[in-house]
Amino acid sequence: MNLAPLDLSAAVGTVRYALIFGAVGFGFGFILEMAGFGDTRKLAAQFYLKDMTVLKVMFTGIVVASLMLALASSFGLLDLHRVWVNPTFLWSEIAGGAIMGVGFVLGGFCPGTSLVAAATLKIDGMLFLVGALLGVWAFGETVGSFEPFWLSSDYGRFTLPDWLGLPMGVVVLAIVVVALGAFRLAEVVEARFGGVSPTAGGRGKWPAAIALLAAASVLVVHGQPTPEQQWARAAPATRQRVETRAIFASPAEVVSLRKDTSLEVSILDLRDEHDFNLFHVGGARRTDDAETRAPALVARLLGKPAWAVTFLVSNGETEALRAWESLTAQGVPNLYVVEGGINRWLELYAAPTCVAAPIAQRDADALAYRFEFATGQSLPAASPELPISRGFRLPCGSENEDETLRASGEHHGNVWPEHPFVKRVQLQTKSVVKGGCG
Repeated sequence: MNLAPLDLSAAVGTVRYALIFGAVGFGFGFILEMAGFGDTRKLAAQFYLKDMTVLKVMFTGIVVASLMLALASSFGLLDLHRVWVNPTFLWSEIAGGAIMGVGFVLGGFCPGTSLVAAATLKIDGMLFLVGALLGVWAFGETVGSFEPFWLSSDYGRFTLPDWLGLPMGVVVLAIVVVALGAFRLAEVVEARFGGVSPTAGGRGKWPAAIALLAAASVLVVHGQPTPEQQWARAAPATRQRVETRAIFASPAEVVSLRKDTSLEVSILDLRDEHDFNLFHVGGARRTDDAETRAPALVARLLGKPAWAVTFLVSNGETEALRAWESLTAQGVPNLYVVEGGINRWLELYAAPTCVAAPIAQRDADALAYRFEFATGQSLPAASPELPISRGFRLPCGSENEDETLRASGEHHGNVWPEHPFVKRVQLQTKSVVKGGCG
């Protein structure tokens, strides 16, 4: 657990750990009370356009938090890919937001502010909190009846830079500009409906606005670190895993894990289209170096469940290792390289000699076999974990021989031995620590 820039992993479960987060919670509640968020009249005034304190405080929190997170990431103090982002379920979130908004108007509280009011012994806050707890209980008891809708429109980890396709710095600058415009509009609205002078708030508004714009401009110019820069900052323990070859899994281990139905095993093939079409592991998806840097692939891999493991493969190990470094630097967990690549795979699970013959002299990361024709994933060697191979066709046998072997339910006469291997794959569990006002 990190409370950037402090690493509190060693303190988990100790009194110090509890005191730190107790102090953070106390400060958060104290500030909410200072802002008047324990008073339902002040909160409800937001919806009557008389007092826009809620908008100002919440938007200030959003702006400051986004700026600090992005700047910490830009200067190497924080890995944003390791920061938990709530998965986006668009339609259910819109429905939930509408329900919460109605409840906010009628009750005058959101769940977080009701805690503040209850802590100061306000009866309405305590009653609202009891109602919220009952609502949570009712939701848990009935969610099964509308679960398909609740889980619909799943976008996974989805952020504004992903949606807009813009750099983080540009998005944060836009948020700052929108916030400053909203603050100015709020003053006009308060003057019109609440009788509040637009000059209320002191002389510090313009210096604060300039400081926010300056910080966001620095972020735009400096940008976010590249995968190479992130890898250069990688922890020594991560580098040691490469040196000790702890990230290289034998093809035999991959085959063993593909038999385990409790795991989600996927393979990303880093080779060019020609070699991929000649032969690839069953179900593998072809990718390239550019895509391993793209936010879409990273987001998809980050959104995988804790029981998912992804293997990278090339003809040898060079390209797959380069992709592993890039994706690992971007926070992707449970990622491994197939030891020896496709060349080692075909050593353990050979293709028919009439299809592929070894090449004596070749480049280090080139395909070590000359294929007579493209086989894709049609060979038995592509899926040696399957108990039968009725869907395969023997490419160099007679039609009668092919039918006989397929009817026998075997891998066309191939019996794959149980190759010994050193277990490398150790799934990292995801620990979600999150909070906020809601």
